[in-house]
Amino acid sequence: MDVSIVVPLLNEEESLPELCAWIDRVAKAENLSYEVILVDDGSTDNSWEVIESLRADNCSIKGIRFQRNYGKSAALNEGFKAALGDVVITMDADLQDSPDEIPELRRLIVEDGYDMISGWKKVRYDNTLTKNIPSKFFNWSTRRISKIELHDFNCGLKSYKRKVVKSIEVYGEMHRYIPVLAKWAGFRKIGEKVVEHRKRKYGTTKFGWERFVNGFLDLTSIMFVSKYGKRPMHFFGLIGTISFLIGLAMIMVLVIGKFVDPAKALTNRPPFYISLTAMVIGTQLFMAGFLGELIARNAPHRNNYLIEQKIGIE
Repeated sequence: MDVSIVVPLLNEEESLPELCAWIDRVAKAENLSYEVILVDDGSTDNSWEVIESLRADNCSIKGIRFQRNYGKSAALNEGFKAALGDVVITMDADLQDSPDEIPELRRLIVEDGYDMISGWKKVRYDNTLTKNIPSKFFNWSTRRISKIELHDFNCGLKSYKRKVVKSIEVYGEMHRYIPVLAKWAGFRKIGEKVVEHRKRKYGTTKFGWERFVNGFLDLTSIMFVSKYGKRPMHFFGLIGTISFLIGLAMIMVLVIGKFVDPAKALTNRPPFYISLTAMVIGTQLFMAGFLGELIARNAPHRNNYLIEQKIGIE
């Protein structure tokens, strides 16, 4: 199969027939074998009935339905598991992403050899105050932290080699950081393409202001886990050792001062309690590192590594 198109959706019954018909026209014009995987993320309208109707008319349309709303990341993850195409393309169901972009997104993967292409909505039709300005700050900070030169990390229109989506797990709110997940999985050739952004035709946005707070917390989590996930002692042990040594040094200074001047009080001075606190915190962090190592070393997937090729090994 040439291409799998994964479409997460929530309450998009009005846009689905138009979207699927548009994808079908593009695929037939380009002579592409394709599948559309519609992932219903717990819709409360008639989205699933619409998907069933579309499936009855077109066997290239497939559906996955969640019992309740789990979020866009979970929907994408299940769609990635089901995808069979050599190239996997994701897009939103609200018609703000144009299916006309599909051929070029596929060509960049197949002919130019990119592992992943991320869309860039250079011209947007969203509200400037609530979306454009926060989005620019979000993308700037993500770019600085991840060292991936993309302008729009959160664009729903992306294309991937199949092995990329089979090598990553998208959870929580990590759909914003799929390029970061791909990079940490070993896929370095990540490109960008300017794509058309269309005005919303049906329904309303499903995301609020909380996405920016959640996005920052998720970025912090993914950077930490990707660097220290298999060696937690290197993080907790280092900070714990430094904290303990600082506290121990302060205690020694106080004890020496007590010997030099026995009249000086020892236990009723703020530095004494600060040093004790530093030593206790240091010990706790060190133990946290030990516990993290025990968990990491006994995890069933601790030795799962992405292998590019093998020679002479069955």
